[in-house]
Amino acid sequence: MSENILSIQSWVAYGHVGNASAMFPLQRLGAEVWAVHTVQFSNHTGYGAWRGQVFGAELIRECLIGMEERGVLSRCDAVLSGYVGAPDIGEAILDAVARVKAANPRALYCCDPVIGDVGRGIFVRPGVPEFFRDRALALADIATPNRFELEWLTGLPAGGLDQAKAAIAALQALGPRCVLLTSFDARPGAIGLVAAEGGQFWHLETPLLPLAVNGAGDAISALFLLHRLRSGSAARALEAAASSVFGLLRRTAEAGSREILLVEAQEEIVQPSFRFRAEAC
Repeated sequence: MSENILSIQSWVAYGHVGNASAMFPLQRLGAEVWAVHTVQFSNHTGYGAWRGQVFGAELIRECLIGMEERGVLSRCDAVLSGYVGAPDIGEAILDAVARVKAANPRALYCCDPVIGDVGRGIFVRPGVPEFFRDRALALADIATPNRFELEWLTGLPAGGLDQAKAAIAALQALGPRCVLLTSFDARPGAIGLVAAEGGQFWHLETPLLPLAVNGAGDAISALFLLHRLRSGSAARALEAAASSVFGLLRRTAEAGSREILLVEAQEEIVQPSFRFRAEAC
């Protein structure tokens, strides 16, 4: 039986970020995705110009109430959230998490605390970073920050591996028992990832590719969640998610594409060309 994942994220008509980056990889691996969109934009904001609108928190609540009325929330295995347009939308997401967990106490909440990135700084609306730190992480089972987000949330540096482990432990103290750090400084020419759960840490490195695209974090969060659901292992989930996303990004770099080639390179989701192994650290 396939997993049912409620994914509450942004949506773009053109390109791949938010749900437009998370949904297809999950579906390609056989999961059912119940998508609720927090925004509808023409394209991602990395282009510098876009059209569309941010949806109100009430719309998210209405969608969840409708699903609750269908009696399906007991079959939801996990909630995945990403970009939050405003703090009140975040509260609607947490209300959704509470409804799902009331119907199925075994369901997991995976929070991708989208706040900003190294070089760009904070790019979300005021109050959103504090929402993640003070509200969302306390309810999260899994968190998938990048380096900038981990440092902001904990106030600790997370450059090298030792620093990253200390910052991850501090983040776990806020709530999430399982953490995936999607970037830390590794050896030259490589990027490091770390997963942690149950007092254990694992890391791996992938080659640094010559590209800058949006949406890779959304894809790896979704894949990590699904593989963690299936394997019960943060280490195995790290290996599978990192291998698939590296394959997608490698194909994207070779093509010189501005957008991740999710569809064209979809076999990388199922059978990655390169498989990276996690090491305990």
